[in-house]
Amino acid sequence: MGVVNVTPDSFFDGNRHFSTADAVAHAEQLLAEGADILDIGGESTRPGALPVALDEELRRVIPVVEALAGRVRISIDTMKPEVARAAVAAGASLINDVTASLAPVAAETGVGIVLMHMCGTPQTMQEQPQYVDVVSEVIDFLNERAGAARALGVTELYVDPGIGFGKTTEHNIALLRALPELVAQGTPVLVGTSRKRFLGEISSFVPGQILPPEERLEGSLATATFAMSCGVSIVRVHDVRATMQAALLMDALAGVSGGLR
Repeated sequence: MGVVNVTPDSFFDGNRHFSTADAVAHAEQLLAEGADILDIGGESTRPGALPVALDEELRRVIPVVEALAGRVRISIDTMKPEVARAAVAAGASLINDVTASLAPVAAETGVGIVLMHMCGTPQTMQEQPQYVDVVSEVIDFLNERAGAARALGVTELYVDPGIGFGKTTEHNIALLRALPELVAQGTPVLVGTSRKRFLGEISSFVPGQILPPEERLEGSLATATFAMSCGVSIVRVHDVRATMQAALLMDALAGVSGGLR
């Protein structure tokens, strides 16, 4: 899943592809690099990000969805039911839902959904997140949300542990280590670690220094391929070409014929 942020304030690629033309061109590049799904988003969910008005979010994403419809599978990354419905009408077939609350929209429109765990909101989620047992609490939440979605009639479901969404570095590592347990629950899993802050903390050679997003590719590749080796179904990445190359190498080492396809 390649990331297409039509935003001025996303933590890594904010304002790089803010116009419709730039966003579509970036999407076409990701498609050429091997993306199976393009995740179109018009509202940043980075820590501390401010909400975007409905009309503005629609203005940002719907023209991009329309331009790409029929050429690749499109996911709409939104917290708003109105945006999800409009994007599906424009050609999206997957809702990437960080709030895990849009299953009724997926059931109503007959599309798939990704249900993510987030502690709080983007504005508050990194303000001292606390858990008794982060792994069991996240898995229990995702199982409950997936069960509720199935009860509504949703047939295509993915769950996402929400790396970096209301978690400390220690929480993120614990959840990545527990991916085999989450996969074993039976609902396909999506993982997104690409360019996130905890990678900058872990990968720095200098104590107390946090590598900026531009220097987090290696950590992104390591965690994406680790997630694949744990059996996740989708990895959400900014760097499609590099991730594809790393995945093909992992396949070769594992003796998988035919590669990712």
